[in-house]
Amino acid sequence: MRYINFMPAAAIVMAVTSCSEKPRMELETYTVEPTSMSEIVTATGTMESVTSVDVGTQVTGIIDKLYVDYNDTVTKGQLLAEIEKTLLDSELKSADASMASAKANYEYAKKNYERDKALHDEQLISDYEFQTSKKDFDVARLSYEKTQADRVRAAKNLNYAEIYSPIDGIVVSREVEVGQTVVSSMNVANLYVIADLDNMQVVGAVDEADIGQVKVGQHVTFTVDSYPDDTFDGTVTQVRINPTTTNNVVTYEVIVGAANPEHKLIPGMTANLTIYTLELNDVTAVPLKALKFQPTPAGEDDKLPQPKPLSEPGKHTLWVVRGNDLVQTDVELGVSNSVYQQIKTGLKPGDKVALQYHLQMMQPQKEGQGEENPFMPKPPGANRKR
Repeated sequence: MRYINFMPAAAIVMAVTSCSEKPRMELETYTVEPTSMSEIVTATGTMESVTSVDVGTQVTGIIDKLYVDYNDTVTKGQLLAEIEKTLLDSELKSADASMASAKANYEYAKKNYERDKALHDEQLISDYEFQTSKKDFDVARLSYEKTQADRVRAAKNLNYAEIYSPIDGIVVSREVEVGQTVVSSMNVANLYVIADLDNMQVVGAVDEADIGQVKVGQHVTFTVDSYPDDTFDGTVTQVRINPTTTNNVVTYEVIVGAANPEHKLIPGMTANLTIYTLELNDVTAVPLKALKFQPTPAGEDDKLPQPKPLSEPGKHTLWVVRGNDLVQTDVELGVSNSVYQQIKTGLKPGDKVALQYHLQMMQPQKEGQGEENPFMPKPPGANRKR
């Protein structure tokens, strides 16, 4: 829903009275002075952390130690938890043994291959014997390379038993307990959710009728129910074009970024957004009806300002009162809202811009004045002769 905020300027009414028996004809004017113009779009949204990380494990095991809990502040690289390492350590030792055995076979096969190659070059052994020696060497080399890769994986899995924080933030969720078995399959098993609460964002739902007015960089204020007396500031960082339809109502997501140094804002809060689609301060502006004003020549008894039209008026003109004249003035228009039109050039502070004519009826007669109504009852003793 769209609302209009504005700072009204003083409106001066110039009144000229004709004869006492006639209504007064008045010219309503608007005095130009620095004005604030704004237009807003309202929406609701949900508070989220800009950066939120699910911290998990890539290995299967039993949770041995947990070093942090809900609401703890953590830093990047801080140890959060450990998985029991006995099996992982044994896998690493087994990989070391397999690699050592494969290395020995590889070195033996390499020496045989080099010796047989020299003999084959001298035609002292057959081609079959040389090819067999080369095959054994290739198999031993590949087996050694495989055990090296297995050893790297076993060492990495052992390192995965220690869970470290990937970011600076606050623990907003803990998913496991000490002694619980975590199983790593296709999905990483989550242990914690860590969020950076210094930088928050609101995912707002803006109605399709208003989304065309919302742009990146616009100023936003919002409130949350937890702090009804506080107003928070933000900025539109993204306008998403993917629509959401609920009960035949189409809305679009608008992302509003907001700093949160005091950590008052937490994920999940409902925010009431006010998006300033137009926000101007200290500008020259006039009411919209000033653009539609058309003067009429004053009568003999109406001492109103006399219209002085331009010989070649521009595209946009206003009628300005100067002395006893109503002067047509060329102006350059800026932006507008539902109440005011910005004027870039053509007016200066203090100018009186004509808005409309209207008749001012006579004031009702005071009690005891005017002709006596013969049908009104008379007070007691009114007919008594003196």
